[in-house]
Amino acid sequence: MQTLYRVIVLYLCVLVPAFAQSDSPVVTTQPAFPTADAEVTLIFDLKQAKDSRAKALLGKTDDVYLWSGAGSTETGNAFAFQPVGQTDFSKPFLPGRMTSLGNDRWQIKLVPRSYFGVPAGTPIRKLGLLLKSGDGRAQTEDLIITIYDDRFNLSRLEPLQKNFYVDPNSALLVRYRTSKRATFALTLDGQPVATVTDSDSLRATLNAGTQPGTRRTVILTATAPATGETAADTFFFTVKPQPAIADLPAGVQDGINYTASNRGQGRATLALYAPKKSFVYLLGDFNNWTISPDYLMNRTPDGNRYWIDLPNLTLGQEIAFQYLVDGTIPIADPYAEKILDRSNDRFIPATTYPNLKAFPQNAQGNTVSILQPGQTPFTFKTTGFQRPAVNTMVVYELLVRDFVQNRSYQTLTDSLVYLKQLGINTIELMPVTEFTGNDSWGYNPIFYFAPDKAYGPKDALKRFIDAAHGQGIAVVLDMVLNQADYEFPYVKLYWNGDRPSADSPYFNQQATHPFSVFFDFNHESPDTKAFVDRVCRFWLQEYNVDGFRFDLSKGFTQKQTGGDVAAWGNYDASRVAIWKRIYDQIRRVDPTAYVILEHFADNQEEKELADYGMLLWGNHNGDFRGAIRSAQGNFEGISYQKRGFQRPSLVGYLESHDEERLVYDLRQNGLTEGNYSIKSLPTALDRAKLAAAFLLTVPGPKMIWQFGELGYDLSINTCSDGTTIRDDCRTAAKPVRWEDYQNPDRQKLYKVYSELIKLKTTVPAFATTDFTTDFANPVKRLTLRSASGTVFLIGNFDTRPQIINAGFPSAGKWFHFFSGQEVQVNDVSQSVTLEPGAFHLYSTSKLPTPEAGLVPFSVVPGQVTAVAEDALDQITLSPNPVDDQVMVEVASGFRGMVELSLRDTGGRLIRTARSSKNSDRLRQPIDLHLFPSGVYFLRVQQGERQRTMKVLKR
Repeated sequence: MQTLYRVIVLYLCVLVPAFAQSDSPVVTTQPAFPTADAEVTLIFDLKQAKDSRAKALLGKTDDVYLWSGAGSTETGNAFAFQPVGQTDFSKPFLPGRMTSLGNDRWQIKLVPRSYFGVPAGTPIRKLGLLLKSGDGRAQTEDLIITIYDDRFNLSRLEPLQKNFYVDPNSALLVRYRTSKRATFALTLDGQPVATVTDSDSLRATLNAGTQPGTRRTVILTATAPATGETAADTFFFTVKPQPAIADLPAGVQDGINYTASNRGQGRATLALYAPKKSFVYLLGDFNNWTISPDYLMNRTPDGNRYWIDLPNLTLGQEIAFQYLVDGTIPIADPYAEKILDRSNDRFIPATTYPNLKAFPQNAQGNTVSILQPGQTPFTFKTTGFQRPAVNTMVVYELLVRDFVQNRSYQTLTDSLVYLKQLGINTIELMPVTEFTGNDSWGYNPIFYFAPDKAYGPKDALKRFIDAAHGQGIAVVLDMVLNQADYEFPYVKLYWNGDRPSADSPYFNQQATHPFSVFFDFNHESPDTKAFVDRVCRFWLQEYNVDGFRFDLSKGFTQKQTGGDVAAWGNYDASRVAIWKRIYDQIRRVDPTAYVILEHFADNQEEKELADYGMLLWGNHNGDFRGAIRSAQGNFEGISYQKRGFQRPSLVGYLESHDEERLVYDLRQNGLTEGNYSIKSLPTALDRAKLAAAFLLTVPGPKMIWQFGELGYDLSINTCSDGTTIRDDCRTAAKPVRWEDYQNPDRQKLYKVYSELIKLKTTVPAFATTDFTTDFANPVKRLTLRSASGTVFLIGNFDTRPQIINAGFPSAGKWFHFFSGQEVQVNDVSQSVTLEPGAFHLYSTSKLPTPEAGLVPFSVVPGQVTAVAEDALDQITLSPNPVDDQVMVEVASGFRGMVELSLRDTGGRLIRTARSSKNSDRLRQPIDLHLFPSGVYFLRVQQGERQRTMKVLKR
């Protein structure tokens, strides 16, 4: 997935903010204690902004706008109320136009209640603010401003946290201010430590103390002598505990380690890799989610890992837990095979995931891990499964969410019959590892070892893979190791307000390339390397998957290219080395596993990776769409040999999840020539057959996007309602239209796909290395040569009939695939007429004949003849061009029934006639007076012989 979407960027801004309080260096207010119903001046200093996107705002003298909201609770959404008209982040919001103060400082004046439209009687507790450019490409982080009641107010300036940890014996600065002059009294654990009278501020320094783990309470009370009003504030700090130093037990790896049960009880050892962190508490069902010295985890001597042993666990019972790192960062286990999600689990139907454990309300944050000793291991029933040879692979890419109506692994398993009948031999699942939310393409991963519960339990996924293998179908996972979303523990654990911290062992602070959407892995980091290897090994061994399609593989680089897309695609030796290392590690675990890259880089680089053994996505969507809608596309590059690859390593496709749908494009943008309109559904589906023929017959692995075999004709930008089309709906759920299979025309397309796939996967000629492509012109040809015979494909991509030399590879006997007819080619350069969209597949060895009527194009009799014509054999049309009626005269030695069939340029049958021929000559009129002007084709069938002639209607 190589597209950056504004909706995703906004999601990050709002849900993963770097909150700034009212004394933030970025924004200040006048007055210092703003209220809901009085004017406040907001003053921003952009030099203090932390978000890297704010750099583009520096130096501006205009085109800076406020994007903001108001919240009615202290802990709720700060953007709950928004000003009227603030809807499109990519456009200027004129009421929020900022005034420049010079030196990258900006201000705006507003009355919160009226500006945000908050109803009278509803309190305003805070404002959510950011500054952005008019087009939304540059912005600050989110900033939170407190709004006060119109009374005596107290504000804590330092420390900002309510409950935090400090080093032993450290000095703690405390600062307060009030809206009126007051008397301040500061206490520590109930003992007075500072008093100030007749002032609007207090400043004091506290000594934290030396006792590890001691939680201390600070209370500030302020009284305004003039009115007698009082205000108070309390915060807590804890002296950092000192974990015990102990070696990691032998055999324990990062994550959850189950050990032998003892007397009916389970045991687990948990290990967390967290270098540069000071201490970790374990919280969970076993201690009611409270901090306890008994659950302070041991630290290894090198300071990199924390571990703890959990004995006496109930076998089979799910136990929720999380790590509290440095007392402030709650994370789930990065290696957990199941997590619970506070925000999203309640929306998963019980029919999809029965008996899902409720999220523990006392847990911190949004995610917790699950451990379960004594689980019953899943037993795979299919043994001896043989993966398809690469040059016979037909991959079916699907998204569970949009392929089965109830979005479940179980229903997906039930759909294998359909896919087996289609004939594909590999399924590529779009990402199924736990992602943010329940409704997604899956390219926002947060846990790499847990299948997303939105599709069902992990054993349901294993059953699907096992069942697919039982049907002879391989399963490849779309793996997203180029980026991770915020809830991924190793993003949260090393975080710097708006991006990963500089000391992150896994992530770059800023992506090295221009297509990053979330947070970018550093694949030269030893820790990232180890994590990638562990992820791949796990899925190969635990789930028996057959390999991976790696998302945005071109992004696995530390070479800085900024926003230069072309430079990013240039040959990158370091990126090649990264991929060769990953490939080698995968092949050590599984010597035949597929490694498929979504790379799209310099061909020299792709060739090197392909020749090393990897498979590369070959995107020819634009080429095929251009060819079948207007005969303008040249898809020569779908041949791996044209790319210079030593092996058939190019996974060519005309559709994937990322491209506009083929038949939708035909119906919207296809050309019309006379009465031949590509926009009509029957013609569009016939053109889709033409594209499928030239996709699937070219040697090398190929891929189909789900429902392409039925001519799915909703735009990629269709919204969830199935009718609205907007750019921001690109990744939205799409209507699941299994009913398309009941449409006779769409079913024919499905069957054409099935017949072509059958040839590709069973006939050696379609895996040959000796083949020739001629795809540059509107009439395109493919020749496959093998020991078992020669195959010849010819197709007219134009919207008009084409009179051309047939160009057969050789004279002699051939077999027409779709009719099964035996034909004799006497002259390979004989001139023939091809109808628009017509394609013909011939072979020197007879192949099994498909069901009749799948394509509307019969053998072109002017191109081939089954028997030699006698001297008398003549067919004439007069007049031609014709106004109303044409007379067909047949002179031949044939005796018997003569069939006349008239078709339009779309191949549709519009008139037929049958006459018994009992002499040398037959005359038969054909009436055309009701038909529009244009080109028609008349086929004359005499027994085994047939001939097609062009009729021009004026």
